[in-house]
Amino acid sequence: MHSFIPPKRFFPYLTWKEVQEMPDKANVVLILPVGAIEQHGPHLPLIVDAAIGVAVLGKALKKLDSAIPAFALPTLYYGKSNEHWHFPGTITLNYQTLMATICEIGDSIYRAGFRKLVLMNSHGGQPQIMEIAARDLHLKYDDLMVFPLFTWRVPHNVGELLSLKEKEFGIHAGDAETSLLLSILPEQVKMEKAIAEYPPETPKDSLLSMEGKLPFAWVTKDLSKSGVIGDPTTATREKGDRILDDVSDGWVKVIKDIYTFQQPNASLYSNPT
Repeated sequence: MHSFIPPKRFFPYLTWKEVQEMPDKANVVLILPVGAIEQHGPHLPLIVDAAIGVAVLGKALKKLDSAIPAFALPTLYYGKSNEHWHFPGTITLNYQTLMATICEIGDSIYRAGFRKLVLMNSHGGQPQIMEIAARDLHLKYDDLMVFPLFTWRVPHNVGELLSLKEKEFGIHAGDAETSLLLSILPEQVKMEKAIAEYPPETPKDSLLSMEGKLPFAWVTKDLSKSGVIGDPTTATREKGDRILDDVSDGWVKVIKDIYTFQQPNASLYSNPT
């Protein structure tokens, strides 16, 4: 049931007595991996985002100092993936369902005495939902610290392994994701079916882009016939091993940071003169 997560770090393996008697619960770090079940081209399984999140978190928790109390909650496998629903196999929640689920999980962990919740999101179609849920939970419980984080945005050097074009446009089922899947679930990767496909180019003088500062709305079928946005044909297991190690190192640093973090409180400071 714990998948890549070390059993001692898997929250559901605790008893209610162990939860009740856990010391310093206000600083225990609980991490909720949030993924998706959605198409990832003809060569990768639907579970890519969820699998990446759990694998990275599991590797990080193995490396983490045992003195730091941090636990993985069960993965939320379904996400808001309607940008992919034109491709069979994609299963999606609407944003209201995903928001409500995250917020109700937050209610439960708060009621149990915990005050630090990480939303570890691995699907690029829902960071905004994580941010809204985090803000709403903190407004509801002003001593609950919520961290809406994206799996790939911790410190890492993955870009050094990718081409310039892949770094800019390889946003789905490309080199990095395929390499990582070759590392963690190699038997589920069909490299003989891997094809490269990049989105149509926008005019060079346009200020607009897919995911830049001035984005336009899109669904996957606008950008790709295969469901791939990137080049998975250059992926290797060696690169995947390096990516897993590098990104999990970043997560170790972030979990340590969260463990010592305290919510800013302007009311504690004297009024400016």
